[in-house]
Amino acid sequence: MLSRIESGAVLGVDAYPVTVEVDLIPGRYNFDIVGLPDPSVKESRVRVRSALVNSSFPFPDQNEIAVNLAPADIKKEGSAYDLPIALGLLGAMGLLDPAALAGYWVMGELSLDGQVRPIPGTLPVAVEAKKRGCQALVLAEENASEAAVVAGLTVLPVRTLSEAVAFFRKEQEIAPRVVDPQTLFNKAAQYDLDLAEVRGQGYVKRALEVAAAGGHNILMIGPPGSGKTMLAKRLPTILPELSFAEALETTKIYSVAGILTPDQPLIATRPFRSPHHTISDAGLIGGGAMPRPGEISLAHNGVLFLDELPEFKKQVLEVMRQPLEDGKVTISRAMASLTYPARFMLVAAMNPCPCGYLGHPLHACTCGERQVRSYRGRISGPLLDRIDMHLEVPAVNYRELAGDDTGEPSANVRERVNRAREAQKKRFAGSKARSNAAMGTRQLRACCEIDDSGHRLLQHCVDRLGMSARAHARILKVARTIADLDGREKIETIHLSEAIDYRSLDKGRNAKLI
Repeated sequence: MLSRIESGAVLGVDAYPVTVEVDLIPGRYNFDIVGLPDPSVKESRVRVRSALVNSSFPFPDQNEIAVNLAPADIKKEGSAYDLPIALGLLGAMGLLDPAALAGYWVMGELSLDGQVRPIPGTLPVAVEAKKRGCQALVLAEENASEAAVVAGLTVLPVRTLSEAVAFFRKEQEIAPRVVDPQTLFNKAAQYDLDLAEVRGQGYVKRALEVAAAGGHNILMIGPPGSGKTMLAKRLPTILPELSFAEALETTKIYSVAGILTPDQPLIATRPFRSPHHTISDAGLIGGGAMPRPGEISLAHNGVLFLDELPEFKKQVLEVMRQPLEDGKVTISRAMASLTYPARFMLVAAMNPCPCGYLGHPLHACTCGERQVRSYRGRISGPLLDRIDMHLEVPAVNYRELAGDDTGEPSANVRERVNRAREAQKKRFAGSKARSNAAMGTRQLRACCEIDDSGHRLLQHCVDRLGMSARAHARILKVARTIADLDGREKIETIHLSEAIDYRSLDKGRNAKLI
């Protein structure tokens, strides 16, 4: 008897339906799985057989078993097909009514004793199941809250194969998992950090506010212990609040990566990712034998922090250039091409020199000029041009550390950032740009007009410092953001001056050293 059951699979960060067809053919025992299965799918033959036997169900070892995963032209990966294959086998043996399986989507890994284990990529499958009118989604208990975030979808959590069989035989009821997405979102949308915790560094805090208001990439240059990492970690707290749509978009990426936990089914704060400098290019942009999102996609809608920037392998940094421009990364394989979203703010940090103390008022630098230039030369010009703001982060003195001034809280800064973002939202209505940092050439000309004094100032800087055309555009974008924070319609000379001040590496190219 032929049995069919619906399931789902993930391609990139989206899902598509997979029909699991199981048929028993009289003859010598054989267990074939077709439909471009990878090794982990083929291994389900062992898991399914043991799970059925250890759950006291018969196994058709006197027949040839044929399992087809349709559509057959897309590669199938992972262990999510164990449960639907087992239920399909019982349907093919006549121990389950195949009609009872109609309308349900089923997914889950089976242990050898019949326990149903969680699998990655639940949220995208749940979204697709809802879109296609699925009656209910049956899956592991640990995945249930994640899937239940999708409003209007019935989610049925099961712990064992026996429990799933009893449900489809109508011998047992399963209570649907119900969560209130908005309540869950509001509860999780809290940050543990605050910008007020950073003592001193008023100049850098102002620069972070500008970066947050315009979505600008930023590079901080300062000695060890000056607070670069501390400042970077608090940048998400002054960014605009994550919308529910953005939260779902971000959570889908984490779901595909398999790093969501049962107690955190929804990402409600802006991500902050800080990979180590030994990371590979596949780890940063995504890919691998079984493609998974990389760190730049996990930072989508949030912040990617690269500490000790010159210590990263050059090839790793170079592959990041295109995603910085496009807001997405495409990974091509022989069988498919996968696209992951990667719209993030890049925050990088580095020492001014190999020893870290160039320009420090108390510590003498032990590096020669050639060492310093070699150290900074590890970062290519094209990558630096894609970073809007270069900041010097000085060491904090004792008076600032011991003072009573706690600084401005993140909530107050975020209010000003939100006002600036609202102005940009109106300005770019109907276009793909979401912030000043994403302006194209046409928008740059239309939105960044400057007067004669502004032109003279920019001409002086470009001619004297040898800035590239891209650096010139970055200055205009940052100046536009400063004007937005100031509530001004036009960019004034004072806004340009502040924007130029945030290009310290450009100033250092023709100066001796910063």
